[in-house]
Amino acid sequence: MKKQEILYEVKDYVNITLGLLLYTFGFTFFLLPYQIVTGGISGIGAIVFYTSGFPVQYTFFIINAILIILALKILGWKFLTKTIYATFMLTIFLELFQDIVIQPDGTFYKLLGENNDFMSLLIGCMMTGTALAIVFLNNGSTGGTDIVAAVLNKFHNISLGKALILIDVCIISSCLFLDSFGTIDLRCRKVVFGLCTMVIECLMLDYVMYWQRQSVQFLIFSKKYQEIAYEITRVTDHTLTILDGHGYYTGKPTKVICLLAKKRESLLIFRIVKTIDPNAFVSQSSVIGVYGEGFDPIKVNIKKENKK
Repeated sequence: MKKQEILYEVKDYVNITLGLLLYTFGFTFFLLPYQIVTGGISGIGAIVFYTSGFPVQYTFFIINAILIILALKILGWKFLTKTIYATFMLTIFLELFQDIVIQPDGTFYKLLGENNDFMSLLIGCMMTGTALAIVFLNNGSTGGTDIVAAVLNKFHNISLGKALILIDVCIISSCLFLDSFGTIDLRCRKVVFGLCTMVIECLMLDYVMYWQRQSVQFLIFSKKYQEIAYEITRVTDHTLTILDGHGYYTGKPTKVICLLAKKRESLLIFRIVKTIDPNAFVSQSSVIGVYGEGFDPIKVNIKKENKK
């Protein structure tokens, strides 16, 4: 493995670990003490914990182990290696953080105080949704329903947030049938709160992932197009296209650099252009999606007759 590939892998694991810490903090400090039922395996673990007292982290680990074995053939070792790492680390983090939150009398410490369930829900889900996005963006997964969502996303152009919503509705709705959550009024309240956690978490997940993946198109008009093109390809590793143009007012031929890049690279590209040619004319526009090498893969099914 090349040195650069090793650095990328190390970066992935560091970011995944930070994402897991954020997820554990949001779940343990803001959701678990207020008996807020979430989706995913963590939600199943919370339901089991509220009804039987069986620790969340053990339920999380057992179900994940089963799903990892079943998904191994579809997702491959590269994806699941990080999922296995995330599963072990999240199990450890959940146990460590719960020791901090549980008070000597066995009750949970409520960081926002009593009767602040919805505010705690809002803050906790913003954290967990952001954390899931961080993990996914670094080619990892927290396991559980994330594995199922990743399988759907691998073969179909379905956003991870929407895939998780379909799965989480079933988990949250199960509160209606559990007497341990109290009367039917309280159970309905738990379901409503659970649906809110699902929507907020998934919106945050899609928002952060879209923000990170958002692409832009540059059209660069400059007499020094060769120098600019060389420097952009050298610094960013992006390929680009030189278009033939014709100035209407001057009547002279001109060259136009057409470049697709990630939005986060915009500042770097503007800096390169301004350094080489301060008088260059640059047009930047957002694009809905960019698919192909270096960007998102094209996820559509091809009919057998078309393949032939």
